[in-house]
Parts: sequence; structure tokens; C-alpha cells
Amino acid sequence: MTETLRVELGDRAYDIRIGAGLIGKAGAEIAPLLARARVAVVSDENVAALHLDSLKAGLNAAGIEMVSLILPAGESTKAWPQFERTVEWLLAQKIERRDVVVAFGGGVIGDLVGFAASVLRRGVRFVQIPTSLLAQVDSSVGGKTGINAPQGKNLIGAFHQPALVLADTAVLGTLTQRDFLAGYGEVIKYGMLGDLGFFEWLEINGPALAAGDMALRAEAVRRSCQAKADIVARDETEQGDRALLNLGHTFCHALEAATDYSDRLLHGEGVAIGCALAFEVSSRLGLCSQEDPSRVRAHLRAMGTKVDLSDIEGDLPDADTLIDLMGQDKKVMDGQINYIMARGIGQAFVTSDVDANVVKTVLKEALASR
Repeated sequence: MTETLRVELGDRAYDIRIGAGLIGKAGAEIAPLLARARVAVVSDENVAALHLDSLKAGLNAAGIEMVSLILPAGESTKAWPQFERTVEWLLAQKIERRDVVVAFGGGVIGDLVGFAASVLRRGVRFVQIPTSLLAQVDSSVGGKTGINAPQGKNLIGAFHQPALVLADTAVLGTLTQRDFLAGYGEVIKYGMLGDLGFFEWLEINGPALAAGDMALRAEAVRRSCQAKADIVARDETEQGDRALLNLGHTFCHALEAATDYSDRLLHGEGVAIGCALAFEVSSRLGLCSQEDPSRVRAHLRAMGTKVDLSDIEGDLPDADTLIDLMGQDKKVMDGQINYIMARGIGQAFVTSDVDANVVKTVLKEALASR
């Protein structure tokens, strides 16, 4: 069964289609968008090896020709060199303004390809076909596109909404357990920021979901996408509510920079650790009870994902350096870090009124426990 969610953005509204087998039906799904029966697909080596033939068959079934570019896998791809390569390849393929570019991969591919589409001929349409749990529940929805800079993550980019999102939940069965659990960091975030009921549902169903229950996985994707779609419809360019989606991300982005955007720390793992840190700081500030960070950490532990700084292999910089890296975050306003804090599970809010000494103490203690 395929479910459809709508991201309501006026003349830029689009559908999120969620269900098993959508890659094989991609041609029929994408055909209504096309002025000519041809698409340019950008993927990475891992996804292409597993799924590109299926996508090609799905497109061919609707008479759609496919050209493809395969980029290296990994976060380091999300930078100027591969971005330039992608844009120049799309130009070489003579992609026109009425054409459609397809981002076929996880968050790295979706962000980079979406940004390339946003600048190509001042904007061409693109379709997201996310293949990781993280991309299906978060990065493929909402139109945030971009690449990383040496100074920090996602500092170069644009808001460019997709024309369609196809989340094929069957693909989740091909993920490694580590990649699946990394994506779970973004799933649980939706419960922590605004939906205690969803958090409680995940406490009950999370282990079976991680073990491979496809119906539960599809429901988790649906509820996550609905939460994000609702927020994006209210606040497309992050002037207010949308910032709540960054729960855990200020800590996460600093940790990703500290580990050189390497496989030492996957983005979703950093989100999980960052959420645990955000709740710990919230508790120390008296915003929420100590039971809340304990409950968050207990659930993440039960799921088998990363929770603490001690779960990151190798050396980490000191607390002052991590705070400096947090200061490079794109959410900094007037020189102040905007934090997402919580008054309880499901009650996140944005504030710059956070005692830096408390943050430093929490980070020092976390580093000391490594």
C-alpha cells in the first residue's frame, strides 16, 4: 500500500509518496512531471550498486530514458569538488529548465543534487528518491539543500523544494544496521521535539522496528514525514517553528566537524548524541526534570544507537574547541548560538538564553567519561 502526504506550499506544494516498491514504479510516478521522456539521475556508488538497475527498469517501463552520474559515497562528497562535477555534468547532458533531475540516495546525495538543481539555469525541478532512513524521514522533505564548507556543515546552500518525494520503504531492508540506527536518530527527534505520543509509540515499537518489521518502519516514516511536512508548511525558510527540527543539531554539527565529517560519526548518530546533550543541558538549566534526559538516553541505549561522546572512536577536542565549532553553526544570530532546549519530552523550544558555562560543564563531563 502506498500512502500520500502533501506538503502544502501553495504553487510549490508537492506529494510525498510512501510505500514498498516505489522504485520499480518510478516511471509512472515521475512521468506526469516530464516535458520530455528523459531524466538525469545522480546517485552514489553504494546505492547505484544495489538499486540503479531497478530504477532504470522502473523508468524504462514508462518509456523514460535515464542518464546517470555516480558519485563517491560518504559525507566528504558533500563539498565543492563533487558539486562542481555534478553541475557541469548536468550542463553536459543538456538538462533544460523544463527537465527533471533525480536525487537517488541518502542525505548527502539529496542535499547536493537539490542544490545543484537550484542553481542550474537558475533553477530546475528535481525529484527526491531517498534510500536511507535518515533521508526518508528528514532530509528529502522540506527543500533544504546545500553542501559543507571547511568552516562548518551546510553553510552553502539554498531552499529549493522538490517536485516529488518517493520513499520506497522496501529499500530500508538493504541498509546496514548501523545506517538504519543512524537514521533512527532523526525519527526519535520528532517525538522529542513535539510529540510525546510518538516518543511513547517508539519506546514500545522501536526494537521490532529495528529488527525489521516493515509495517512499523513504514508507519515511523509516515509519522515523521507528516510531522516535518506540517512544520515546513508553517515555516518554509526557518523564521520560527522550523528551527525546532534542529534539536540536537548544534551539538551534532560541532561533533561532525571535530571528526572531519568521517565515518567515525554518521550524521544521525550525531543527532542522537546531540539530543541527549540538549536534554542534559535543559535539565541542568532547570527547564525539565532529570528523568527526561535519563529516559531519552535509556531509549537510545535500548535501540543500540550512539548516545554518549564515549561512543565516538578516536580523539575529540576539548570543550572550548567544541563550543567554538558550535559557534560556526548556521543558526548563530548576532554572534549568539540559538539552542533548541526542552521543557520536557515533546516540548522543545528555541532560545539563545543559555548559560555557556552550563554547556561547557556538560561537555567537560561527557569528555571526561570517555
